[in-house]
Amino acid sequence: MRRERLGFGFALAVLSLWCTMEVAVEAAWSLQTPVKLVWHYYKVHNTCDYAEAYIRHQVESFYKYDKTIAPKLLRLLYADCFVTGCDASVLLDGPNSEKTAPQNRGLAGFAFIDKIKTVLEARCPGVVSCADILNLATRDAVHLAGAPSYPVYTGRRDGMTSTKDSVDLPSPSISWEASLAYFRSRGLDVLDMTTLLGAHSMGRTHCSFIVDRLYNFNDTGKPDPSMKASLLEEMRKLCPPKTKKGQPDPLIFLNPASGSKYSFTNSYYSRVLTNEAVLGVDQQLLYNEDTKQITEEFAAGFEDFRRSFALSMSRMGNINVLTGKEGEIRKNCRFPNKK
Repeated sequence: MRRERLGFGFALAVLSLWCTMEVAVEAAWSLQTPVKLVWHYYKVHNTCDYAEAYIRHQVESFYKYDKTIAPKLLRLLYADCFVTGCDASVLLDGPNSEKTAPQNRGLAGFAFIDKIKTVLEARCPGVVSCADILNLATRDAVHLAGAPSYPVYTGRRDGMTSTKDSVDLPSPSISWEASLAYFRSRGLDVLDMTTLLGAHSMGRTHCSFIVDRLYNFNDTGKPDPSMKASLLEEMRKLCPPKTKKGQPDPLIFLNPASGSKYSFTNSYYSRVLTNEAVLGVDQQLLYNEDTKQITEEFAAGFEDFRRSFALSMSRMGNINVLTGKEGEIRKNCRFPNKK
């Protein structure tokens, strides 16, 4: 069935972003229902009129000195929303919190969120949730890196528990079938998946997440045959085989094309098409008709990718949110409030 993703003035009709890309797949064009969040929640309820401006100012100040905050916050938001929902549970400290899960090794950006929370507590104490701060700060950071300034509906409340056992983030070496099943379990679709994986246009990952592709793909004792020879050679220089316990685990760029620029581009999709994706799950986009077509669309048109990214990020930020009397508004993003 052919479906055009033509527009996404969300259910509340407070903006009109129009998209001209055409994709021959079933794809949602609005937020998941029911929509429990509100456009400019803190201004509508007159509780902290300038909350979003305060957050944006802090992001702009930090970004001038550290452009890595864009990919760091993107990963942090993904790690939050895809586990128990967008409830800032990933920010909670504790010996068995989500932070301690193996999949969350290397998560960063916590101190930055703490700084924003401190500013907001000084201006509007007990009002703005850590979950909203994380969503808004991520939007503003990736916008500075080149992404669109997509709409973030607000009114989230914060979760009160965080356990590493709840973290079921999949391996970056899974098949496209397993990846799509995981995204669908969160209420997202194939276009969301292909779009959100494009966040790998920025940032770094540890060699341990790709070493199987380099030396022992699917327990064959050989490298992933889909990997371009020049990329394999480059990655092997950066990531030697693991031969002993305690061996260093270097960081490598997810997208060598943008590297240390940390810029949001569509070069990720071009690299997928030429078998130069660093992560196995990214290269898998070539092996499904729908994901391959979307990848080709985005590689050919940066604006198509940007517009789809705007909607898919908004949809991700809508996963299992807490509102109303659910959860709480934490005073400190690292700890639940004392009763």
